[in-house]
Amino acid sequence: MSTPAEQAMLVSRAAAAVAITPASVAKELDAARDKLSRGLKKLAELSEDDLAIATVPREEVWREDMVRLYRCKPVVDKSHNVPVLITYALVGRFQMIDLEAERSLVRKLLAAGFDVYFIDWGLPTRTHRFLTIDDYVSGYLDQCVDVIRERSGSEQVNLIGICQGGVFSTCYAALFPHKVRNLALTVTPIDFHGDVKEPQTGAGYMNRWARSLTAQDIDDLVEAYGSAPGSMVGFAFLMMNPVSNLTKYTIDLIDVLDDDAKLLSFLRMERWIADRPDHPGEVLRQWFKDLYQDNKLIRNELQLGGRTVDLGNITMPVLNIYATGDTVVPVSCSKGVGSHFGTDDYTELSVPGGHIGTFVGNKAQKILAPTLTNWLKAHA
Repeated sequence: MSTPAEQAMLVSRAAAAVAITPASVAKELDAARDKLSRGLKKLAELSEDDLAIATVPREEVWREDMVRLYRCKPVVDKSHNVPVLITYALVGRFQMIDLEAERSLVRKLLAAGFDVYFIDWGLPTRTHRFLTIDDYVSGYLDQCVDVIRERSGSEQVNLIGICQGGVFSTCYAALFPHKVRNLALTVTPIDFHGDVKEPQTGAGYMNRWARSLTAQDIDDLVEAYGSAPGSMVGFAFLMMNPVSNLTKYTIDLIDVLDDDAKLLSFLRMERWIADRPDHPGEVLRQWFKDLYQDNKLIRNELQLGGRTVDLGNITMPVLNIYATGDTVVPVSCSKGVGSHFGTDDYTELSVPGGHIGTFVGNKAQKILAPTLTNWLKAHA
């Protein structure tokens, strides 16, 4: 037997159906046509400046191969003594941390008085196919840290790692703990088999797909492509939610045509999504085999350059932030991993939203940056 609320809903739907007439349909179609016409005109008038992303003032302070290290222009007279280095993933571009001025993690850190650096991993080509995770961690990342230490006069840096960049940062903190003051992780997988023990509906598709492959499948993939094309990586992410990724170009886009702010946010996000770098083959091979399949990071079995990544070496304070609606990194792959670190100062925090919504979602925006800035200040 239905509840009063359910009965009221049925009555409302029935009334709405009865209200549909040829005249009302024609009126609605006319309104939609006018809205589309105005929207197309508006789209045609947009300039490159209107759609610009990652516009925070910055200077390049180091480069090697396709990798660049940037220092953001400070906005306070005296910054905190320990600089911040943000490390993003290889599968997307760094612009997510500064997508729009109003939704910028970088700008909020600057406003809080931090000296902020970030790495742009650039656009790897086929010539970079043999780069390994160790090349990124003990090579590029370590060189960036040393450049910052020399420029700032600080013996240590605050590391903020995001997604895959969080894994790199974790490995770095375990291998070079004396160079890291604090480690902050956001939407970062640590236990790559967490979703096996605690499945999450609608999440972890990449985990399951990677585990379904044989070692030969992975080798064949790497040998065939060298570097995984960015378009292929992007398609894999789109297939995690195919219906939503189709309707956003029809229903969602039409819905925001009359709202300038929402339309620009939509287009800037799409610009970021479309810019997928190729992924070095050897990194992909190790990521799939050692992490997705063998879960070596949390088991302290991951080998980088002949050295073991032992999470017990991470004795500095750790802040671990995960998203409750993350479909890319299931909650169970990030949550509850504090006991595996060597620190006795471990903090865990959940934010509402998904993998990317952590950085651009309205609700998460009110939690992420304030938490990071307050935590870093408390651990200065």
